[in-house]
Amino acid sequence: MADLIEGMKFEQKHGKSRVRVGRVWRKEKDGKHIFVEWNVNISLFSNCLSAYVNGDNSDIVATDTMKNTVYAKAKECSEVVSVENFAIELGRHFTSFYHQVTTAIIKIVEKPWERVCIDGQPHEHGFKLGSERHTAEVTVKKSGSVLMTSGIEGLALLKTTMSGFEGYIRDKYTLLPETRERMLATEISTSWRYSFESLSTVPIKPLYFSERFLDVKKVLVDTFFGPPREGVYSPSVQSTLFYMAKAVLNRFPDVASIQLRMPNIHFLPVNLPSKDSPNIVKFEDDVYLPTDEPHGTIEASLSRPQSRM
Repeated sequence: MADLIEGMKFEQKHGKSRVRVGRVWRKEKDGKHIFVEWNVNISLFSNCLSAYVNGDNSDIVATDTMKNTVYAKAKECSEVVSVENFAIELGRHFTSFYHQVTTAIIKIVEKPWERVCIDGQPHEHGFKLGSERHTAEVTVKKSGSVLMTSGIEGLALLKTTMSGFEGYIRDKYTLLPETRERMLATEISTSWRYSFESLSTVPIKPLYFSERFLDVKKVLVDTFFGPPREGVYSPSVQSTLFYMAKAVLNRFPDVASIQLRMPNIHFLPVNLPSKDSPNIVKFEDDVYLPTDEPHGTIEASLSRPQSRM
């Protein structure tokens, strides 16, 4: 909400960015350790106008305090929590503990540490770094209303066939040949908004959002590739994106909307001159030049009726 100062609108927020925290839970019963690494960003909307216009800091929550709160709250989580639930806990704390704070926005990126397997057995305390990252953004208001999104960054997918692109606009600048046989590769960034609107409606199951993250990722991947043996044909990245988004909304009623960004990472066919012949060795869907610049960018969102992204 904007304040009016000398006839001008003034809006402000402050916070702490890139608070990195690692948390280990050591399970005594089965001996397995669980490890997460989070990068936490905090933004607070608060009634501290006097700090800006009068130099009076008495209503400011120091950003260093925010940083320390992240570590303290991580310590208080005696049981394993999802990144979404940790964000909710932080948002709830800032809006209830400080009367000046009206809204807290918590953004967290979870680094993809995965348990390693040695000789086919999951290691009790060994981890390796994976690829795609789990993201969460939670907005908590003092009234108890909540806005929650989860997401994936860096989900790299590739299939070597069952993809084409034809029938597009052709003009004097068009050089791209039409094809029904090409590689399709992308690195997906996606976020989906949950339908929960208040803290009281958020599921209390401890790892609800961790499981939903894995479920959504599986639906996206399965829709992109199709059945293991025959696959599914993609007439365009646009078409594949739409069917991926629709599959998520059809599968999960608690997801109100989803946004997908899918760059078209190109693998260009290579034709090579033969050493013994001046003729060009014909490309036969076998040798490609990988390139990520420039790349096509395709993005869209899909929402249920009465929903907003």
